[in-house]
This record gives sequence, structure tokens and C-alpha cells, in this order.
Amino acid sequence: MGDYVVHIVDDEEPVRKSLAFMLTIAGFPVRLHESAAAFLAAAPGLRNACLVTDLRMPEISGVDLIRRLRDMAVQVPSIVITGHGDVPMAVEAMKAGALDFIEKPFEDEVLIGAITRAAAELDRHAAAQDSAAILQRLAQLTDREREVLAGVVAGHANKTIAYDLDISPRTVEVHRANVMTKMEAKSLPELVRMAITAGFVPK
Repeated sequence: MGDYVVHIVDDEEPVRKSLAFMLTIAGFPVRLHESAAAFLAAAPGLRNACLVTDLRMPEISGVDLIRRLRDMAVQVPSIVITGHGDVPMAVEAMKAGALDFIEKPFEDEVLIGAITRAAAELDRHAAAQDSAAILQRLAQLTDREREVLAGVVAGHANKTIAYDLDISPRTVEVHRANVMTKMEAKSLPELVRMAITAGFVPK
């Protein structure tokens, strides 16, 4: 779980510190924010972040915080902590894009489980972004470069690809180098992984 930072937003310092202690013990990197405004100031530069926010806060509520993140197009899976009387507001938070809401008082495992689900959401989003970026790079390849890539993904040697395409092995090498550059692949295994991620199936 070390790849994900859990950001705790709560206006009450004892609550922030209590949550931070519990999550740190559970192995999560944690950052604390005393207000929604403080978190929003840092939000645009965040990567691999999960948000745990109290629902009732002065100035900007947890619901408003999640709405503002959505308006800023900041992808941060959010978990709302709420009191018993706040369930209708918590449902509003879910409609605004919150991943989960947890009623006080709660067991540590309930919050840990919610954060684990939020991390899985981040993985899915990263995979989708990864796939979209790879498809953009694939679109830059010429027809011949795509044919060479198909041969590479199929596991064929340069000589075999050259024979199949009726071109010289040297020409295959040039095309293959161009493919590596355009796809921004640092190695052959990485190139193959990219092709598989993007669903590139050789004809």
C-alpha cells in the first residue's frame, strides 16, 4: 500500500491525529489537512491519493469538497465520515462522487477496507489512463510500423518479420527502432506489455 497516500481532512485536530495514528499503524502513508480549503490548494498536484474527509466542517463541507474536486477534474477516490444524523448528506456525497461513507463510531477495519477499495479504484483509473495514452501512441504508427509491431508481439525474430513482409532485416530494424521511439518503450518487454494493455491484436 506504500504507493498511496491517504489524505485526512478534518477540522478537529484530535480526530485527525487519531485517524492518522490508526492508519499509520496499518501501514498507510498519511497526510493531514485542517480544512477542505487547505486540501483543495494541494489537490491539483496530487497523484495516487485517497481522501478521507469529515462530512460536517466549517466553510466547506465534505460534500462541497468532493463536488469541487469533481469540478477541478481531480481524480481522488473519496471516503466520507459521517454522524448518524448525516446519512442523507452522506448520500448526497455519494451522488457527488464519493466512493463510500462510514458512520461514526466505526471499527478500524471498516475504514481500512474502504481505503483498500479506494486504492483499487486508483489502479483501475491508472490502467484506463495508461491504455488511453498507449492507444494515442499506436495511432501515430505507420501501417508498416504496425505490421512490424505485430511481428514483434507475435514473438518473431527480425529475419522472420522481414521474410513475412518481403523487406530486408535492416529495414525491419529501422521500423522497430521507430516503433520503440513512438511508443516510448524502453525495452522489448515493455513494448509487448503496452501492446497487450491497449488490446493490440496482430491480424
